[in-house]
Amino acid sequence: MSRSEQPARQRVLIVDDHPIVRHGLARMIEAAPDLSVCGEVETVADAKRAIRELQPDVVIVDLTLGQGDGLELVRDARAQHPRLPMLVLSMHEESIYAERMLAAGARGYIMKEAASDQLLIALRRVLSGKRYLSEALEARLRSRGAQPAGEVAEDPLKRLSNREIQVLAKLGRGLSSRAIAADLTLSVKTVESHRQSIKRKLNLSNNAQLLQYALTFDRASRGGP
Repeated sequence: MSRSEQPARQRVLIVDDHPIVRHGLARMIEAAPDLSVCGEVETVADAKRAIRELQPDVVIVDLTLGQGDGLELVRDARAQHPRLPMLVLSMHEESIYAERMLAAGARGYIMKEAASDQLLIALRRVLSGKRYLSEALEARLRSRGAQPAGEVAEDPLKRLSNREIQVLAKLGRGLSSRAIAADLTLSVKTVESHRQSIKRKLNLSNNAQLLQYALTFDRASRGGP
C-alpha cells in the first residue's frame, strides 16, 4: 500500500496543564501508526477553542487543570459535541472520580501510572465507540449492580454534587475560597455556599473538620494513605 493509500490517522487533542506530560503523551501517540496529535492545550478555555477549530477525533483530558478542571470540560464538550469521545487521564483514584466522569460524558478513565500500551488501547477503545475502564473498576461496577440496593454501602461523597466535589478537591489542595472562586469562575459567596452545603451533607460541624476531610480526600484521590 502506498503512503497516499494508507488510512488517515485519527487525530488526538491533548488537554493537560503539565508541559512535560503533554510532550510525553505526544511522542507516544505520534509513534503509533494509526494516531496523530492535532493539538496540545492546558486550560479549559483553550480546550474548548481547540475542539471547535481543530475538530479532533478524540480528546485526552486531565482531571486537574490549572484553570477549571476536566469535569467541567467533559460536561460542556459533551453538550456541544455529543459524538466526540473523551478519555480522562488522571493521577486521581478512579474509584472516586471515574463514575462521575462517565456520567458527565467521558468514554473512558485511565490512571496516569498505567503503561503506555494501555493508553493506546484505551484511545482505540473509545474511538471505536466502546467504554474503557480498568478491569478492577469494571468488576466493581458489575458487583455493585448485582447487589440489592439496600446492601450497597452508601459512599458519603455520592451525596455531593459535581460542583461540590470540585470545591472539596480544591480545598484539599490548600486553595482559599477566593482562589477557588477565581479558578472556577464563581463568586466567593457561591463558593462559601458550597462549603456550607458540603459540611451539611457530610455531617461536618465546622470549617476545621471540613478542611481535615478535604485533605484526607485529596490524599485518597491521589492514591495516598
